[in-house]
Amino acid sequence: MKTRSFTAIACLAALLPLLPSASLDAADSARTQNAQGKPASSPAHPIHGSVERLDPALDALIAPGVQMERLASGFNWSEGPTWLHREKAVVFSDVPENVIYRWSDRDGLSVYLKPSGYTGQALEFNEQGSNGLTTDAAGRLIICQHGDRRISRLERNGTFAPLASHFDGRRFNSPNDLVWDRRGNLYFTDPPYGLKGANDSDSKELAFNGVYLRRSNGAVQLLTSTMTFPNGIALSPDERTLYVNQSDPKAPIIRAFPVLQDGTLGEGHVFFDTTRLLEKGGKGLPDGLKVDVHGNVFATGPGGVLVLSPEGRLLGLLNTGEATGNCCWGDDGSTLYITADMHLVRIRTRTMGYGFRR
Repeated sequence: MKTRSFTAIACLAALLPLLPSASLDAADSARTQNAQGKPASSPAHPIHGSVERLDPALDALIAPGVQMERLASGFNWSEGPTWLHREKAVVFSDVPENVIYRWSDRDGLSVYLKPSGYTGQALEFNEQGSNGLTTDAAGRLIICQHGDRRISRLERNGTFAPLASHFDGRRFNSPNDLVWDRRGNLYFTDPPYGLKGANDSDSKELAFNGVYLRRSNGAVQLLTSTMTFPNGIALSPDERTLYVNQSDPKAPIIRAFPVLQDGTLGEGHVFFDTTRLLEKGGKGLPDGLKVDVHGNVFATGPGGVLVLSPEGRLLGLLNTGEATGNCCWGDDGSTLYITADMHLVRIRTRTMGYGFRR
């Protein structure tokens, strides 16, 4: 989710094949950006932002002296990155542009899927494209589609297979982010950011913004409707805790819910409150988050990526300088890829993402 308004952009191109288009050559990146108005890969991966160390424990996760690299720029609002193991590439959404991009060390930047989140023609949306992405056990891409108001699987033939589109006979608002558990159940959030007017949209069919569970048999269950703007979502390594970001400037928090035996949620509590960082001028709100194998939480929020211990202690900040959408683990599971507004950024870590080799 981005905290500013977007102008919907017409995107009527046919669905591209699963294989990416030709990559952008690094030497031509500057003139590609200027002549065609498209994002371009950085020719030499310049240093981006800074690492702010607030606790000595951060050194065990981010080595002293390691810096972030800027891989590509020029996006409208980059979001929802995920790693494709077979292709050794990261894919991510440009939400208002209705595009999924692909980036790899070998090929650089290319368009991976367009349209990605809205396949109709009305274009009456605030954020029309795809948002959160993940893959299933077979390596197929699973997409939160704002414009089509559903979660879909991208099939090998390039078609979309809807996995969840309604609750109680009503369409979702705009599914935003998602995470699998070990049993094949899918947890996801459904804020109103994709709708023109958000909560005030005439198209909104549900009176609340929910957190849901899609069970492995396809049944969808509402877990909580108490969060004002639920967004990023992740599970702890023991899968006993579900973390959900709330992108509400009046209550910019990360909430932690105990996961009960049947997969539903118990009473949640505030895991971390980002109000102080927001008041200090940090750009952005709690948005996406991921967890490492030790239970540390890497959550986007005011300033960039907040690195939090399993107890909710702020260890440091990956200051991107921009409102930051989400992050994911890639390469060997120890590289953190970050979507920061118009940029794609990465940093090497000393830890590994939970669930990386699902």
